[in-house]
Amino acid sequence: MKLYMSNASGNAYKVRILLSLLKVPYEKVAVDLANKEQKKPAYLALNPRGEVPVIEDDGHVIWDSAACLTYIARKHGGERWLPTTPAAMAEVMQWIALAATEIQVGLQYTRRGIKQGRWTAGDLEQGQAIGRTALATLENRLKNHQWLALDHPTIADVACFPYVESAPEANLPLDPYPGITAWIGRCKALPGWAAR
Repeated sequence: MKLYMSNASGNAYKVRILLSLLKVPYEKVAVDLANKEQKKPAYLALNPRGEVPVIEDDGHVIWDSAACLTYIARKHGGERWLPTTPAAMAEVMQWIALAATEIQVGLQYTRRGIKQGRWTAGDLEQGQAIGRTALATLENRLKNHQWLALDHPTIADVACFPYVESAPEANLPLDPYPGITAWIGRCKALPGWAAR
């Protein structure tokens, strides 16, 4: 398996986390985001969105972090990481949806706006308001549960982790969210959890 990635990408980090947890061997292919390698024709042939991550495996090219997590979980992780029973799968997928909406817009885009001066959707105030919605949703679950979707870690936890952990870089401190803070610690303590 090849993983096209950048260390600067939280979305690529999600995929590295799951590959590491499941002990799946893979080759890292660094994509030079600073020089816009991801927008060049050779890379756009892999991912028409011009973003990382992308995985290549057994003749398949998969782009988008949620799709990559789904592929890896079903191929290497079985029912534990992405169950197929309707209710359990829906529980996981609702957190995948949160990762792609409020977490992305509120935490990822606000962090990028602050660090790079590039505002994709709204301004600081709007982004932080959406980010606080994401954090409140997570805290509501995690104040009484160990994990986001089920009674054990799933790709829901992996999908939400990178930009929640880096929320302080969006000027959204995690001190008011003890459930989230404890969950971050539990995630990092899992055997095989990849370091950033």
